[in-house]
Amino acid sequence: MSKVNRHWVWRRFGLLAVGFGLLISASGQAQTDWARVEQAALQEEIRLDGRIEAVQQSTVSAQISGTITDLPVDVDDVVNQGDVIARLDDTEPKAQLNQAEADLSEAQSSVLDATQRVDRIRPLAARGVASQAELDEAENQLNAAQARLARAEAAVEQAQERLSYTEVRAPYGGIVTERHVELGETVSPSTPLLSGFSLEALRVVVSIPQRYANLARQQRQASVTLDDGRVLSTDEMTFFPYADTQTHAFRVRMALNEVDGDVFPGMLVRVGLPVGERAALWIPEEALVRRGELRGVYVFDAEGQKRLRQIRTGVRRDGKIEVLAGLDEGERVWLRGGQ
Repeated sequence: MSKVNRHWVWRRFGLLAVGFGLLISASGQAQTDWARVEQAALQEEIRLDGRIEAVQQSTVSAQISGTITDLPVDVDDVVNQGDVIARLDDTEPKAQLNQAEADLSEAQSSVLDATQRVDRIRPLAARGVASQAELDEAENQLNAAQARLARAEAAVEQAQERLSYTEVRAPYGGIVTERHVELGETVSPSTPLLSGFSLEALRVVVSIPQRYANLARQQRQASVTLDDGRVLSTDEMTFFPYADTQTHAFRVRMALNEVDGDVFPGMLVRVGLPVGERAALWIPEEALVRRGELRGVYVFDAEGQKRLRQIRTGVRRDGKIEVLAGLDEGERVWLRGGQ
């Protein structure tokens, strides 16, 4: 064989080898870069606007009349349970306590004197030296003294409690949201002083339309999603036993579990309630091609060529996209279309 022929044969063989290698490479890449359109069940749900609120939220009011002498906290301050959040003038309550304690001391002395008199007369009456009338009178005086002592002790407790009302303490740890009084202001019982809430326990409140209320009671399932896509874990659902007279919707509360530090009362959330189930076609999210308003995917034809095809999409779940139109089950789509 001539040199020219040998050169031609080796060149043809090399080109075939290169082509075969490219074919193998393309085949190997296709196995990792494509996925089939799958059919799976889709849980249909309605989306409602919910609101996060604190389980513990209250307004602390004055329990006695007096003048505000100190307001150690203000709006947005963080307080612990038992912290003093307001003080009232304690001059009068202290005076009342001093008077009650003095009356108590006097009553204790009266009981002591009456007890000693009974102890003296009782043995004399037993020997006939003192009359039974004298003993009865001494015992009656002792009973009256003991009654006055009981009233004096109750008066001291009442005065101590009244004095304690001059220091208003936080019923639980939380954040002050509103101040209703100013320093030097005179208040009376039931006057609002400060409002606040606790961040330790939060819940979601949502109104469910009447036509979905029975289904929601039966299933007792819901998803709560923040604006950034995070899904919050919820606990039991509490249904109000009546509907709103204007909207005819039923209010539902859902306790939140393991709340992060950036979730606060007043935030809006999306509440999803399952209302049915249907079959749906799904593709991986990375296969979706976005070109302006166009949504499509690259589909492999019978010859293995990729061709762009427009589709109509639905919901997104767990990294997959629902296909409403444009694809059939089993077709192959290119996974790098969205890159």
